Amino acid sequence: MTQLLHELERRARTRPWDVDALLAQHVFPVVEGRNVTFVYRGEAEHVRLQHWIHGLQSAQPLTRIAGTNLWALTIDLPEGSRMEYKLEVEQYGHKRLVQDPLNPHLARDPYGANSVAYGAGYAPPEWTLFDAESRQGELVDHWIQSDFLGKRPFQVYLPARFRRTRRYPLLIAHDGADYVRFAGLKTVLDNLIHRLEIPPLVVALIQSPDRLREYAADDRHARFLVHELVPLLENEYPLVGKPSGRALMGASFGAVASLHAAWKHPHFFDLLALQSGSFVFTDIGDHQRGPLFDPVVKWVNEFRKAPGRPSERLYVSCGKYESLIYNRSLVPLLQGTGMQVHFSEAPDGHNWENWRDRLREGLSTLFPGPLWLVYE
Repeated sequence: MTQLLHELERRARTRPWDVDALLAQHVFPVVEGRNVTFVYRGEAEHVRLQHWIHGLQSAQPLTRIAGTNLWALTIDLPEGSRMEYKLEVEQYGHKRLVQDPLNPHLARDPYGANSVAYGAGYAPPEWTLFDAESRQGELVDHWIQSDFLGKRPFQVYLPARFRRTRRYPLLIAHDGADYVRFAGLKTVLDNLIHRLEIPPLVVALIQSPDRLREYAADDRHARFLVHELVPLLENEYPLVGKPSGRALMGASFGAVASLHAAWKHPHFFDLLALQSGSFVFTDIGDHQRGPLFDPVVKWVNEFRKAPGRPSERLYVSCGKYESLIYNRSLVPLLQGTGMQVHFSEAPDGHNWENWRDRLREGLSTLFPGPLWLVYE
């Protein structure tokens, strides 16, 4: 039993009026080394911790502290970890998922927000935070009329002090608006460029209204990138205009779209950043992930048989706590093509803040700035 739980039980028995004072002294969940203690206060029949750590029971019950409406659970969470979760509260046979009322930390995504538990030693990287000293880039609205995908709006990030008299590398970010909203991509770019960790970049932030279809190894999407989007951008902005200055980035299905486009059009994009890619494949039997993954599995199986050498330099990352950690099994295959592959695992799950926390490593791997060129 942790020190906190021992004290909660003691006060519940001897000084029940003083429990609130004890709760007010802590930020929950309470971290004591690898022990992380969750506490919920309220009437319920059952309370469960719902998390997204692959390999652990996804619903872990909290135990009621006798004679109180307090519920508690202590789990083991390795140092430096992040864990997103909700509490499942069951009362009168009705179950509802809620954010932890005692935890002020939230992580947002396109579906809402989750509570976040930070393991000992974890803190959001300082380069992900707004820095008034960093010169600010700007986001410019665009649209494109695609023969393959129809009319699409998108945005372009232009670095601070953008000049048409110089040439810039190009990064195309799948789910770009989500990267900006949920992973702070604009802030990260501003900070890393200002600190000379990456060179000034032009970044196209594209977003699909049907990403689970278009990003699922869809040839139309690959043709859109190569034959429409890049020519439009190269006509509009002073870009390097060579494969060595073109990069694709994406997370989950966006990573599939990135690798697939490079494979279909080898040596057009020499740089790839693939985060938690949904690279599901089969050696035998069914993949058991539903029909949306069928085209992904079909293509990844093809890729594994004949990967070729679509690009030159790859950054690949994945969370240790997500089911897609078997991404690591693709790394030897990618390395065997002769491509330079940097692979990174993190004690985190399949979520936007995991992908945010890897951006510095990923972007500087693809586009090392003067700082890295001097000190490495």
